Amino acid sequence: MDRLTQQLAGFAATLRYDDIPSPVLDRARQSLVDTLGCAFGGRNCEAARIALAIAEGATPVRGAGRVLGTAIRTTAEEAAFINTAMIRYLDFNDSWHAGHPSDILGGLLAVAESSGADGKRLLAAMVAAYEVVFRLIPPTQMREKGWDQGFCVGLATVCGLGHLLDLDAERIGHALAICAVANVPMRATRAGNLSLWKGSATAFAVRNAVYATQLAAGGMTGPEKPFEGRHGLMEQITGKFEIDAFPADGGNWLLPWVRLKYWPVEYNAQAGVWAALELRKQVGPEQVARVDIATYWSAWHEIGSEPAKWDPQTRETADHSLPYIFVRAWLDGGIDVHSFDVEKFMDPAMRPLMAKIGVAEDAGISALFPHKIVMRVTATTVDGRVIEIETGDPRGDSTNPMDDGEIDGKFRLLAEPVVGPAAAEKALAAWRGIAAAGALAGAMESLVG
Repeated sequence: MDRLTQQLAGFAATLRYDDIPSPVLDRARQSLVDTLGCAFGGRNCEAARIALAIAEGATPVRGAGRVLGTAIRTTAEEAAFINTAMIRYLDFNDSWHAGHPSDILGGLLAVAESSGADGKRLLAAMVAAYEVVFRLIPPTQMREKGWDQGFCVGLATVCGLGHLLDLDAERIGHALAICAVANVPMRATRAGNLSLWKGSATAFAVRNAVYATQLAAGGMTGPEKPFEGRHGLMEQITGKFEIDAFPADGGNWLLPWVRLKYWPVEYNAQAGVWAALELRKQVGPEQVARVDIATYWSAWHEIGSEPAKWDPQTRETADHSLPYIFVRAWLDGGIDVHSFDVEKFMDPAMRPLMAKIGVAEDAGISALFPHKIVMRVTATTVDGRVIEIETGDPRGDSTNPMDDGEIDGKFRLLAEPVVGPAAAEKALAAWRGIAAAGALAGAMESLVG
């Protein structure tokens, strides 16, 4: 194994629940509850429906996967895809930098029940995965180089699954190698008018990570040096890089940096919604000639750099369009899951208002990211007045975290329309107290309603 493989696999294999500080476990529990709420919100999404039709009737003898919110058991990799598609559908799940750590949970929750793990082991596996993905995203710069977030999400999923299944470092290392060399997804997924694949690409990465881990657990060996060797990641794509030390080696716990979403939009647009609400207090769209939004590079690149973002033709494009999200919030006083219904984003009246919006990167703001989020709005009215608004670190950011009451409220908002208030409350109680759970069958059943 090369050094990076050893670092990742060693951490995943040796982490213990009792080694994890209480504040880290609390944040993990909050993110888990938040993620399950998002899965309720996406339970009936088209991507999950398509995958369910394929998976129907495929129940293995060993290691069955559980589809969230249902009694369906299928292959672990199919369940992982379906679960992650549900979690991602509304783009309401947690975020950090260039990815969604909770995508990983679609895989962990697929096999948690059949693995025989208890609540503590599930939480520890989640922490292992989050700590890995937080360390991989910044130094690899996969996004900046045109590759998709699924690469880092897949590797982190392997680490979480390895811990959940109690694999040793050697088996986890082989799974990492298999996953790394076989799965380097392109960021074309998130360019132009976006398709159903936008919310499914990381589901595919998680699916592949589950299968790679199963193969390695069964004895499959992987390439010796997937990261640092000949034709490996560093030679082919990233160049040499180092990851931050893990806590056992003197590093910090990074999971508390996770960001939850107050609004159901791409994370970089969270500050845009708050800015639109501030502007709404002072002036209406019909009174404004021009709105210029200055932001950091990844926000500009992801949601404000392409013509398609000024003419969204799909739900997936609309929730990744800063012009649309800004105007919608400005008009409606907020954003909810129905802000992306077809009649809303295809409303012809939206196009002239969106045409007033300009988005540009500001180098000074970019220098602050990802540790500080800033968005600056300059609105020029038809009579020449200039209104300036600056927002930052939106609600849900690690520096401005949502509290348990807000997270529980979000869970209820998403779960109650699916299973009703009583069943939603039962599920919420089960997962709030997941650390005390023995076998996980009861907690999984609570999601069925």
